[in-house]
Amino acid sequence: MFRSCAVCFALAALLLVAPIAYAGQAVATSIATNGGSSSATAVAHGNAAATADAVATNGGRAIANSEAVGRGNGVAISNSIAIADRGLAVSNSRADARARHGSVALAVSESTAATVGGTAISNSVAEADARRNAFADSRSTSLALSRFGFANSDSHAVSDGWRGGRAVAVSDSIADTEFGVADSRVRAHAGARLFGSANANGLGVSLSRRGRHADARVTAISRSERWGRSQSDAAVVEVRP
Repeated sequence: MFRSCAVCFALAALLLVAPIAYAGQAVATSIATNGGSSSATAVAHGNAAATADAVATNGGRAIANSEAVGRGNGVAISNSIAIADRGLAVSNSRADARARHGSVALAVSESTAATVGGTAISNSVAEADARRNAFADSRSTSLALSRFGFANSDSHAVSDGWRGGRAVAVSDSIADTEFGVADSRVRAHAGARLFGSANANGLGVSLSRRGRHADARVTAISRSERWGRSQSDAAVVEVRP
């Protein structure tokens, strides 16, 4: 089992370092061996880059979906990886960046699901919306790892800037299990207007072992306006050995 895990993680590392280009590019890679089934879908709109990589072996099923949307001065980057050695791995990633009227928006979403004989589901969404000389930055990362168990990770980062506001949202979710159940859900929302500055950071980690259930729920919300400054940090680490 540990040898299979090492193979999965090595494949994930190779996929993560693959180069990404901007200005509208979509790359989907699907690899299946030894009775495995894999599907990869990547869609990019506007100033965006989307990559989807799915690898399945030994009868496993891997599904990777990636979508990136960049409008105006917005840049969106979305990466999705699914790896299954037996079992089921599903990874969904979406990045949406929209900037209008002299604004700048950046949305980066990363989703990875990997399993050996279990089920791993990962969802990541990053949304950034900037209007009228504002700045919005959203970063979302989701990781689900399962070894003969069930792991579910969900991450969502939203930033909204208006009239000179600066909003930054960061969301990180990790679910890792071995013969158990791990569930992590993280939300980070930052909103800034009228030259305000808002930062929201959320972190959720859920770890479980044989026969145990670990659950992490995190929400971080930060709002500011009229030259105000707001900072919100929330973190939950749930370990069930």
